[in-house]
Amino acid sequence: MAERQKIALIAHDKMKDEMAAFARHHQRFLEQWQIVATGTTGARVHDACPKLDVLRMKSGPLGGDQQIGAMIAQEEVAMLIFFVDPLTPMPHDVDVKALMRLAILYDTPMALNRATADRLLPVITE
Repeated sequence: MAERQKIALIAHDKMKDEMAAFARHHQRFLEQWQIVATGTTGARVHDACPKLDVLRMKSGPLGGDQQIGAMIAQEEVAMLIFFVDPLTPMPHDVDVKALMRLAILYDTPMALNRATADRLLPVITE
């Protein structure tokens, strides 16, 4: 059986509630995918939507962003949804930029806010 395609979900700390709400709202679309997520984001998404297939990586600052970046480089991720907090300085900002660079380099659709994610998810699941 072929492995299901993956959608990566990542959210900065102040955006995790928004990501959980997004997952609840789009649960029927997300059920078609394997979700890969950084540690805490994955836990929050799974708590909000227990039926989703969520594979949790390490926390972003502990290497989770890089783990997902490696999946993007291996072309295992069909879409990156990353709810970024633009107002809080991030000590691992370099990792975040590297992840975004890989998504751009490998032409992976990327949503950095709820409005974009709301519009892209239904299209990519067609």
